[in-house]
Amino acid sequence: MGKQELLFDNISDVFKDKLSGVLSSIQCELDDHRSAINDNTSEIQGSFEVVNQLALKVDKLQERVDELTLLIKGKSVQKFSVAPLSSREKEIFRVVYELNEKFAFVTYEQIARKSGLTREMATSAVSGMVSKGIPIIKRFVGRTCLLKIDPVFKEKQAKGNIVGLDVPLTHWFG
Repeated sequence: MGKQELLFDNISDVFKDKLSGVLSSIQCELDDHRSAINDNTSEIQGSFEVVNQLALKVDKLQERVDELTLLIKGKSVQKFSVAPLSSREKEIFRVVYELNEKFAFVTYEQIARKSGLTREMATSAVSGMVSKGIPIIKRFVGRTCLLKIDPVFKEKQAKGNIVGLDVPLTHWFG
């Protein structure tokens, strides 16, 4: 080997070592940034869950305030006129009713999952129920539609089977 080849090999080894060190340093910095991003994401998710829980509690308080206001003002009891529901609409009504026992509001995805139908079929059935007089309260959180059966109607349904379910809901929740 000549002097030139030895010199070139030494320069090449030094360059490789320095490049390896620089790349290792960059990788450490990127790992630190990724870790910080993951920590921030977890914190944001936790905050989002807390905000949603607070929103549900505020909604429950609003319902109670509305009920108390009606009692204080002595307003007459609300009458509901409901057209007969199809068997699928009755099934979806029962699912929404049951889910509303566990959650203040439910999503179309929850309804679809619980009923074994597609989201589109669940959405269509809920729309049919609303068009036939079932009072469904809708709220939007971002792009997510949250649903619940009007509490006054829900109570009347439990007592008088307005919808005409084959087995009254009081059988399960009674």
